[in-house]
Amino acid sequence: MAPVSARLGSIAAPLAWRDRFVPLLLGAVTLAFHLLTTGGYGYFRDELYYLANGEHVAFGYVDHPPLVGVLAALIRSVFGTSLFAIRLFPALAGAASVWLTADMTRELGGKRFAQALAGLAAAFAPVWVSLFSILSMNAFDVLFWTACFSLVIRIIKTGDQRLWLAFGLVAGLGLENKLSVLFLCFGIGVGLVLGRRWDDLRSRWFWLGVMAAGLFLLPYLAWQRAHGWPLFEFMRNARELKNVALSPWRFISEQVLLMGPVSAPIWLVGLAFLLAAPQMLPFRVLGSSYVVVLLTFIVSGNAKPYYLAPAYAPLLAGGAIFFERLGGPRGGKMIRGAAIALLAVGGLITLPLAKPLLSEDDFVRYSAALGLEPSAGERHAMGRLPQFFADMHGWPELARTVAEVFHALPPDWQAKTCVFGQNYGQAGAIDLFGPRYGLPKAISAHNSYWIWGPGECRGEVVLVIGGDRATLETMFTTVELGTTYTCLDCMPYENDKPIWIARGLHMPIQELWPRLRRFI
Repeated sequence: MAPVSARLGSIAAPLAWRDRFVPLLLGAVTLAFHLLTTGGYGYFRDELYYLANGEHVAFGYVDHPPLVGVLAALIRSVFGTSLFAIRLFPALAGAASVWLTADMTRELGGKRFAQALAGLAAAFAPVWVSLFSILSMNAFDVLFWTACFSLVIRIIKTGDQRLWLAFGLVAGLGLENKLSVLFLCFGIGVGLVLGRRWDDLRSRWFWLGVMAAGLFLLPYLAWQRAHGWPLFEFMRNARELKNVALSPWRFISEQVLLMGPVSAPIWLVGLAFLLAAPQMLPFRVLGSSYVVVLLTFIVSGNAKPYYLAPAYAPLLAGGAIFFERLGGPRGGKMIRGAAIALLAVGGLITLPLAKPLLSEDDFVRYSAALGLEPSAGERHAMGRLPQFFADMHGWPELARTVAEVFHALPPDWQAKTCVFGQNYGQAGAIDLFGPRYGLPKAISAHNSYWIWGPGECRGEVVLVIGGDRATLETMFTTVELGTTYTCLDCMPYENDKPIWIARGLHMPIQELWPRLRRFI
């Protein structure tokens, strides 16, 4: 198949460097915004877990591939564990994703307005703002998907099949971050078939790219096999016990909220434009891949709405180009001006809902004024804050409370005391904040903490965070209440937690440990 550049005229025409200014500017502004707002309410629950992953670097973890653990280890060793340090890389991922979104708009033929519209829609998308605010796999997942889409556009424009190898390398690295890249690859593959792009599918470079991606994944698969495939148990438990199943309509409607109600016309029109516009025929794979991934998530019945967040960059690009070309010169200017103004106002309204920019009290008043109620997406009771914000509260205070109980113990007890957290948030809080109080490292049976085992703990004295006394009394000789931990704005299930002093484990801890496993 001849390169699209030979057939699309203005789309493939060389553009001056100044036409790259808008994507670079939007990327720089996005980076500055996230770096200036790294503090928020505090450490997010999952960030504590990923920092613990960085102390146990391996080819895999119970619930995710190894890349985030490697990055956490790098961050800890080079930058430290401050909020600014651990959120630097997600901010960079956000800046790069916004830049790539605006730049792929340029690659598809969009001028400055279209680049600005697509880039602003990406920068203001509430779900993207949230994901780029914390250290997690999801921030990098958006970047890897967007980079893969950009490579597909370059392959179609230039006809350079060798770029499929680059696609495979980027996708492979993305798989080391999060397995959701498999859905992207599936969507692209089906899109190539639907678009009858047989030259791509017959190219040896395409299959070399597939092999390259697979090679990246092999060490993680080997780790999973060596540990009895814990990922499957984790996924089953999450589906049955934690995640809320959504109807297809609810899943789709959540996309409007996650990407921002004001930007919905952009990506919805962009989807139709990529699928139906004659001038976008060579790039139809971008639209069809979105539909394939959307339907796959809906059919699976277990996907959270934000799983689709990385798929929107091409749709924003297509919609921005459509609106740029809409109407005559006079009408077009009016539409373009109104679109930018509306997007900016809508984006500013949703920013405090996506990232902790307001105090807790101000946020509660602000969300109430908009008629919003706290949400979670999981089967948990809610407090006055949504789960994303609530999980940024209480962790240093938890470590301090446990330390008070620890230092009230006789000195000879302290030397043989362990701290047990019911979940990786509690254990991660002890691991990160505990050293300043002289606490030992925590143990837990939750996800990868269970894999790491009980360490040197013998069960002689264990400070247990949460749990019930009756259960503990079946395991230990004596169980006493040390104190009760309280927190105002944390998740309700973390509030009013007893800190138990359990002594004299009835059996060797190595025998008990397999019974405690909790993958969810």
